[in-house]
Amino acid sequence: MCHTAAMKNIRKHDGPPTNKKGGKPRGQRGGSNRGGPKGGEIVENVWLYGVHTVDAALRNPKRKVRQLLATDSGMERLDHNALAQHPDLDIRIGKTADLDRMVTADSVHQGLLLDCEPLLREEPKDLYDFADDQIILVLDQVTDPHNVGAILRSAVAMGVKTVLVTSRHQSSETGVLAKSASGAVDMVDMLAIRNLSKSLDELREHRFAVIGLDSEGPLEVQETLDDLKPSKVALVLGAEGKGLREQTREACTALARLDMPGPIKSLNVSNAAALSLYLVRAAIKKA
Repeated sequence: MCHTAAMKNIRKHDGPPTNKKGGKPRGQRGGSNRGGPKGGEIVENVWLYGVHTVDAALRNPKRKVRQLLATDSGMERLDHNALAQHPDLDIRIGKTADLDRMVTADSVHQGLLLDCEPLLREEPKDLYDFADDQIILVLDQVTDPHNVGAILRSAVAMGVKTVLVTSRHQSSETGVLAKSASGAVDMVDMLAIRNLSKSLDELREHRFAVIGLDSEGPLEVQETLDDLKPSKVALVLGAEGKGLREQTREACTALARLDMPGPIKSLNVSNAAALSLYLVRAAIKKA
C-alpha cells in the first residue's frame, strides 16, 4: 500500500502536540503494510491501530512512537494524559476513508493509526533478570498473529510479565497481533530466543518448573501442578497441529494435558493458554 497516496487528504493537526518537522508515514520495512512482515521477521517499524492498542502504546515508556494518524473522533477517544507524554509526536488528522485506505478491509482502526518501533527484541545474555517472575510464558513456533495476540491478552490478565518466543517461526509484531492483544503487547517483555531448549534449561536452573502443554501428556495439568507444587512456572505452548518440538519436549520438567471430558479433545492454542495460565496461577497461590 502506498502511504503517500493514502495521505493526500490528511492534514497536520492544528493543536499540540505536534512535530515541527512534519513528515510522512513510513512504510513497514521488510514487507508491505497490507500483507505485513513474513513470520519470524523482526521489522523496524509497525503500524498499530485501535483505541486500546494505541492508548497502551502511548502509555508505554519503552515504546518509541513516530507519527499518529487520526480522525477527529479518534482523537476524542484517546487518553490525552498518555498523548501528553509525547509533545513532539507528529499528529495528522484525516477522514475515516483516508485511514481505511492504509489498512486491510477487516482492520477496525477506530480512527487511529500509530507508526512506532516494535517491542520484540533479541534475548538477553542471561535470563537471570527474569528469575523473580512467578510465571513465564513460552511460545514454541506459534505463528498465527490472532492467536499470539489473544495469548498475550490472557497472559497479562494472569499477571505474566515475560513472554519468550522463538527467533525463527514466530509471529512478528504487527497491527493485527497488537489489535488482537488489546494493548497487552505493551504490558509484557517479549523476547526472541535463538536456542529455546537451552533457555528452558536455564529456567530450570533458576528453579522454574518447566511445564509443556501436550495433548498426549501423561498427567493432567492440575495433577502435574499438585505433584510439583511449584513456586515458579515456565509454561510452554507449541503451534497448533504440530505441537511442541522434540527438543523442546525433552527440555521440559514435565509434559501435561488439559482435562477434556467432552468429545472434542483439543482447543485453539489461545484458549488452551488461558485455561492453563489460570490453573498455574491458582497453583502458585496455594504453594
